[in-house]
Amino acid sequence: MTSIGAQRSSAASGPGSAASLGPGGARISRTVWAALAVVYVVWGSTYLGIRIAVETMPALLSGAVRFLVAGLLLFGVLAWRLGPRALRVSRRQLGSTVLVGVLLLVGGNGLLVLAEGRIPSGLAALLVAVVPLWVVVLRTVFGDRPGGAALVGVLLGLVGLGVLSAAGFSGSVSLSGVVMIMIASLSWAIGSFMSSRLPMPANPLVASAYEMLAGGLGCLLVALVRGEERGLDLGAVSTRSWLALGYLIVVGSLVGFTAYAWLLQSAPLSLVATYAYVNPVVAVFLGWLVLSERLTGSELLGGAVVVAAVCVVVSTERRR
Repeated sequence: MTSIGAQRSSAASGPGSAASLGPGGARISRTVWAALAVVYVVWGSTYLGIRIAVETMPALLSGAVRFLVAGLLLFGVLAWRLGPRALRVSRRQLGSTVLVGVLLLVGGNGLLVLAEGRIPSGLAALLVAVVPLWVVVLRTVFGDRPGGAALVGVLLGLVGLGVLSAAGFSGSVSLSGVVMIMIASLSWAIGSFMSSRLPMPANPLVASAYEMLAGGLGCLLVALVRGEERGLDLGAVSTRSWLALGYLIVVGSLVGFTAYAWLLQSAPLSLVATYAYVNPVVAVFLGWLVLSERLTGSELLGGAVVVAAVCVVVSTERRR
């Protein structure tokens, strides 16, 4: 992504901002499409990675290691490529990145990791798909009302979510796991929304590094409060859990979260939120392929509705 950090275009400007949609406001740039593709595919696979990691690892400790290591690696790369001065931020910017990092990675990802120890990865991804609904509610509350077509796209996506979720709730499902995912979705939506309205570092990669460190420290603190370190036996952690954690650090965090952070500053928020429609399709397929989680006809139908919803929202953003 050669244009990352070249300019800051806040998603708070709403759909149709010229910087987000390209010259004349008519097209979404190729860089935005590339970043969306990364978030669509990579984050869809992280549900599987999390599910495998927590098989033999304490949930929040694994999240803490993931984000602390990824954040430190990103800091190192930025200091090497741009110089230490590029990492300097104001107090207000630091406060904003800490708040957003906690909302996204402790309230959002932390609760997701805990829930995936109780419910299938595909179902977790399906429940997270309510994020765009929360985003629309937040935009409405703050006076940035989405267009009618965008609302239709969101409603269509929710129909797909309902179809997809029906099969998941037909068996034995942990109620606490479902509640955790719903709270996590709200926390993620609030963090995403606020990141477009708070004073953030001009370089989204710098913002990502601070957010991951804040999120990692937050997960570590909650893990210690929960007592996850007691009885921890690293020898009992399976090889595939270590591999999953490595994948989450490098691909899920360094690649995926960085792409997402850039999109929040460079593309319309309603367009960025469409990842929540595509990720479940990827997650359900991988859960079926790798973990033998059931893939039913209703899930295939719901997946098709979800893709249609993405097309509606994306086409709306291109016209605005």
